[in-house]
Amino acid sequence: MGEKVKTDVGDETMLVTMNDLLLPAKEKGYGIGFFNAVNVEMARAVIETAEELRAPVMVGTAEILLPAMDLERVAEYLIPMAKKATVPVCVHYDHGLTFARCMEALQLGFTSIMYDCSTTSYEENVVQVAEMVKICHAMGVTVEGELGHVGDNEGAGKLTNPSDFYTDPDMAADYVTRTGVDSLAVAVGNAHGDYKFPPKLDFERIDAIAKKTRLPLVLHGGSGLADEDFRVAVQKGICKVNIFTDIDKAGKAGVEAGIAAGEKTMMGLIPYEIAAMKKVVEEKIKLFGSLNQA
Repeated sequence: MGEKVKTDVGDETMLVTMNDLLLPAKEKGYGIGFFNAVNVEMARAVIETAEELRAPVMVGTAEILLPAMDLERVAEYLIPMAKKATVPVCVHYDHGLTFARCMEALQLGFTSIMYDCSTTSYEENVVQVAEMVKICHAMGVTVEGELGHVGDNEGAGKLTNPSDFYTDPDMAADYVTRTGVDSLAVAVGNAHGDYKFPPKLDFERIDAIAKKTRLPLVLHGGSGLADEDFRVAVQKGICKVNIFTDIDKAGKAGVEAGIAAGEKTMMGLIPYEIAAMKKVVEEKIKLFGSLNQA
């Protein structure tokens, strides 16, 4: 995986698909971090740290984050940075909520797409995601689906009884067969955003889903989980862990530290911002076990 990948246009690139990263992770029992990067500083923090630690990594954005930075702008900095990286980097469009936006990401050069139809009926989820898989696979792009529903810790997506939306292992086996997805995001006690109380992950459910689907599983809402939760989740079959809140908050703390140190300009604050985020990325990469796996 550490060797450069030849593309059909003859150039060499480290821009790879999700399968290039998650299949080896599944086989060897480690996890890959996916970090949303809504500006260049975040992207630098993720990719530079991955290079320093010789770790494969996934980076991208999500549809809900587009107000912070438009999808086309994200592609303009992320894809060239991934191509020039010294470790394999997958540029992933996360939680695509609309067909049109997913197609835009595909056209812009993202190498992995998550089409999130988890709030629709089961049959609608299957039909819509299967169509996305057909399109993306024809373009050499990988697809992540979601079964069950990962809610939010706060806001409009908050679930009253999250366990009602947990992923069913038998249904998951049917879902991956009928859709052809490359990875599956599961609802097992995780949630997006800041956890108000320590979450309790259903590790037996993760294990059952992994055995029935035989696919790399994805844990959304990774920020705020205990280190031991991550370790056990990866042991049970989680191969991709999504992180945003932790690096987002770290970047803010870094800027505040720069201001406290007497920095007077935005340029002066950038090194503080990046350094703080790099520390979080390093912690996660080591925790997930992807250190020196590139």
